[in-house]
Amino acid sequence: MKFNLKFLLITLFICSISIAQNKGTISGVLTDKESNNASLPFANVLLKGTSISANTDIDGKYSLSVNPGTYTIIFSFVGYESVEKPVTVKAGETVTVNQILSSGSYTLKDVVVKSAAVNKQKETALLLEQKNAVDIKQAIGAQELSKKGVSDVANAVVKTTGITKQEGTNNIFVRGLGDRYNSTTMNGLPIPSNDPEKKNINLDIFSTDIIEYVSIDKVYNGKFFGDFAGGNVDIVSKDYKGNGFLKIDFESKINTNAITENNFTLQKGPNAFGFSKAEIPNNPLTEYNYGTLQFDKKTPIGGSFGISGGDSYTVGEEGKINIFGTASFTNEYASRTEGIARGSVNAAGVAGKDLDYNYLSYNTNTTAMFNAAYKINSNNKINFNTLFINTSTQRKEESRGYIVDLANEGNGYIRRNEYEKSALWVNQLLGEHKLSERSTFNWGGSFNTVKQDIPDRTYNTMNLLPEGYVINSQSAPNNHRYFQTLKENELAANLSVNYKFNKNEEGDYKGKFTVGYNGRFKNRDFEATQFNFKTTTFPVSHTGDIVDPNNLDLFYNQQNLDNNFFTISTFRGGPEVPNALDPQTYTGELTINGGYLNTEYKFNSKLTAVLGLRAEVITQTVDWSTQLDPAGGSDNLEKTAFLPSLVLKYELNEKQNLRFGFSKTYTLPQFKERSPFIYEEFLQAKIGNPFLYASDDYNFDLKWEIFPNSDEVLSITGFGKYILNPINEVVINSSTNDISYVNSGDYGYVAGAELEYKKTLFTFDSENAKKLTGGINVSYLYSEQELNDAKVQEETEGTRPTTFTNTKGKFTGASPLLLNADLSFYNEWNDKKSNLTTTLAYNYFSDRVNAIGTLEKGDLVDKAVGSLDFIAKSKLNKNYSLGFLVKNILDPTIDRVQENKTGDVSVLSYKKGLNLSLQFSYEF
Repeated sequence: MKFNLKFLLITLFICSISIAQNKGTISGVLTDKESNNASLPFANVLLKGTSISANTDIDGKYSLSVNPGTYTIIFSFVGYESVEKPVTVKAGETVTVNQILSSGSYTLKDVVVKSAAVNKQKETALLLEQKNAVDIKQAIGAQELSKKGVSDVANAVVKTTGITKQEGTNNIFVRGLGDRYNSTTMNGLPIPSNDPEKKNINLDIFSTDIIEYVSIDKVYNGKFFGDFAGGNVDIVSKDYKGNGFLKIDFESKINTNAITENNFTLQKGPNAFGFSKAEIPNNPLTEYNYGTLQFDKKTPIGGSFGISGGDSYTVGEEGKINIFGTASFTNEYASRTEGIARGSVNAAGVAGKDLDYNYLSYNTNTTAMFNAAYKINSNNKINFNTLFINTSTQRKEESRGYIVDLANEGNGYIRRNEYEKSALWVNQLLGEHKLSERSTFNWGGSFNTVKQDIPDRTYNTMNLLPEGYVINSQSAPNNHRYFQTLKENELAANLSVNYKFNKNEEGDYKGKFTVGYNGRFKNRDFEATQFNFKTTTFPVSHTGDIVDPNNLDLFYNQQNLDNNFFTISTFRGGPEVPNALDPQTYTGELTINGGYLNTEYKFNSKLTAVLGLRAEVITQTVDWSTQLDPAGGSDNLEKTAFLPSLVLKYELNEKQNLRFGFSKTYTLPQFKERSPFIYEEFLQAKIGNPFLYASDDYNFDLKWEIFPNSDEVLSITGFGKYILNPINEVVINSSTNDISYVNSGDYGYVAGAELEYKKTLFTFDSENAKKLTGGINVSYLYSEQELNDAKVQEETEGTRPTTFTNTKGKFTGASPLLLNADLSFYNEWNDKKSNLTTTLAYNYFSDRVNAIGTLEKGDLVDKAVGSLDFIAKSKLNKNYSLGFLVKNILDPTIDRVQENKTGDVSVLSYKKGLNLSLQFSYEF
């Protein structure tokens, strides 16, 4: 018996060895064709018709042990085309099958995902995430941005439903709500503004080279700060994964208006790279040490140069370090032609200024970013981002014509030269940690700084007499030089813990708690000094007063100052005043501490809900000493906000969702809006209002969406917003028709609907090497708000009086109709090593209110504009790529009118010209 047992064990052992030796192995690596052959972790490998499968590891590797025979392997991954390959395996043999996957027209049911690791640059991956997410969101990835020829984040977000950009500014409007109602984050952490007038940073300074995708949340979730009514734009920086690469980009670009200018000149001084510095000179009231007022002639051909690279390194058995860096410099010239500009126009249509308008500018952007991600193991990851952006704008604005009381014969001439420089530095450290099967811990911290300088803005007013130009100094500020500096530092922190509960029989958890904290600590220092140059005689006609407008240094110099031909003073006075050089200042401090609890629960296979409860304690303090209040003052705004939110998702079937969202939020006024400081634009002045206070907002969304295929979506959304005590820019009752900020009424509301549709229109071959795709999104909205003079009078104690023309009006910036459409043709050849994408992209917005009418004057309205772009991009081979872009093909006239009862009066009009660019890149 003992012998028989031993014999049996030996026999089984020999058989097992024999069987193992008879098996074969299939192994290989999956990589991403469109991301420099980066590895694809957690992709699926399946033997067709069997239950044998595997997932690729962190390096994209897989291995299958099989019996000898012939099989068909299926490779699949979210956002990619599934591929089938035949393979024959012999006993004891290892067969290597490597596969490169690329985007394609697969159906959602073809892919089974066991991990959330996806390439979020791709349209298909982002659409799938949108489908599966409980939150209501939209995203646009690097792939789609490249196809549409988008070079910055501002123009990226306006390609999504319900979002427009105000012409001539960097303002983004989400569902008709402007800057104050929106927020901007990077990787979920807030970033400061580089403009003293704005809450949000200018999105056009962010090159698409640094982003993975841009997420737009138009429905509030408790994880966001409560200062949210329109939407939150989150810029997600690149987190590179893949083999090492180095890429160089070049671009040449022209603006048709600029290139045809006979005399494209800008003030001497600033250098071509946008890093020039200019400070208030020594003894500025008694010595003339200011920079030149002469001009340089430019050759208005712009361009860019960029270099980027990345690599991945294995650390230990499980660790991985991914690094990515990019640096670029770009410049461009612009010109606005056929322009007219009128200042304030009264109810009878008579303008205080009736001028032509000429605008020339030169812009630069220098960007450098470094990202390092350390995946310690499958449970822990740390990510570091540092980003530096330096932007500059040099502009010259000129107008000639009628100026009431200054040039009644139509012989006035106004010129303003401005150089503006902003430097932003963002530093972020983020962590993701899986504590257990049930819980995860996420954290992030940031320290950001921004410095904006207007180092020497010059403003001159002249009259053209028969003998030539003379300086008009009827009022001291008619000729001045202005210096401004803004510094802002901000610390921010995000902490959150997720805990899953109520595990079902299939091993899935039905519920999840998320407890979190957000903190934001911001301080701003602002100071400005204006030096007024007043001539000692009013313009007369003798030749001794004649000046050369292109060489005013012949008049403004030390000799003429010593001869008392002109004097220099600030708003506080001249050299005889002890504190004349004290600048206008305001400082602002903002502290927000917020905590939240989000509860997500899946009631059944179809219905999921997220209930959010958030509380915030807000303190905003502003101190000032300005021209309007030289003695100085201070004001403190405190608010405790309780902000509930609810999101419901009902899965009608595998491809259709119905979503509902409701929330309460608030809207804070900005530092500058509450500081009594006069900020002068070219033909308009704005002043702050210390009596301004926060609005409360109630938000509602209902959305139906269907995903026919991986790259297709159809959605319809209805939304509404009810705002208590809305804040508006309005023209107040003053001799100069200044603009201020007031809580203009007790309520306002916005209601509307959105439609989005993306579809593959035609596929010309079975391998998707040639296909025609299209997309359209349309938004319609209606807005109304109460306009109440008595409320404004009482709440501002009569300091910002208004006389609204109407008792009700639309929200500023709210276009009733918005439209984006694109049509793309994609063609591959040379075994998919070469491709060409051509795209036509169209954008349209209907008439929208720019400013609310007062004193029987109509609203200022920006007239409807449609723009058309053409983009062609080709990958010639593994290394070379070319691109050709034509933007603003239709070159419409940009018009702003005042809609008086007696008829529309044009107050601003110009053309921007076409922008053409040729791109080239080489990848090592």
